[in-house]
Amino acid sequence: MNTKAASGNKPKPRLSTERIIAAAAAVADRGGIDIVSMRTVAKELGVEAMSLYYHVKNKEALLDALAEWVAKQFYLPDPSKHWREEMQRSAASRREVLTSHPWGIGMIESRGNAGMVVPRHHDAILGSLYTVFDVRMAAHAFSLLDAYIYGFALTEVNLPFEPGGGHENEMAATLDLGTLPNMRRMVSELMVTGEYSYSAEFEIGLDLILDGLEKFAISNEKQ
Repeated sequence: MNTKAASGNKPKPRLSTERIIAAAAAVADRGGIDIVSMRTVAKELGVEAMSLYYHVKNKEALLDALAEWVAKQFYLPDPSKHWREEMQRSAASRREVLTSHPWGIGMIESRGNAGMVVPRHHDAILGSLYTVFDVRMAAHAFSLLDAYIYGFALTEVNLPFEPGGGHENEMAATLDLGTLPNMRRMVSELMVTGEYSYSAEFEIGLDLILDGLEKFAISNEKQ
C-alpha cells in the first residue's frame, strides 16, 4: 500500500456549525464584517456555499452566531469574589477580545437575535455589582463601565498608529504644536520622556472609575 498516497487522500474534517463560525470569524478578522458572506466563508473552508446551509440558516443567522462567538470569550464575573477585582478582570477581558476582533464592537449589542450569551454576560456583571450596590447604583455603574470599555476599545482600534508602540510621538510630530500650546506641553512633558502611552491609559482610567465607585460603596456602608 502506498502510505504517502493514502495520507494525501485524507478526508477533510467534517463540516459543522462550529467550524463555519470559526471560519467566518477568520474572514472578518482579515477584512471586516462587511466581507463575511456564505460564499466567502465557504471559500475559507474549501467547500461549496450550498453546503453551509445544512448547518446555518442564512447570512443573518451566521452574523448572530458571530456575535455570540465574540461574547462567549468575555470573562464572566463571579459574585462570590471581590467586585472590584471582578470588574477589572471583566474589563480587561472585553478590551482584549474587542481589540483582537474589532468587527465585534458594533455587533455585540446590535444583533437582537444573537441568543442569551450577551444577556447572561450582562447578568453576571450586575450580579457582581449587586454585592455592594443597590439596583439603581448598580445600573449606573454598569452603564459607566460599559461605555468606558467599548468607547476605549473603539478608539484604540481606530487610532492612526499602533497603540503602545511608541508611535504617539510620530503622530504628534505631524501637528503644528506652535498653535496648540496645551498639546505642546503634553508632548514635551510626557510623550518625549516616554511617560505617556495610550494603551496604559486604559488601566489608569478604569482605576479612576473604580476608585469613585468604591468610595461611593464605602460611604454608603457608613450611612
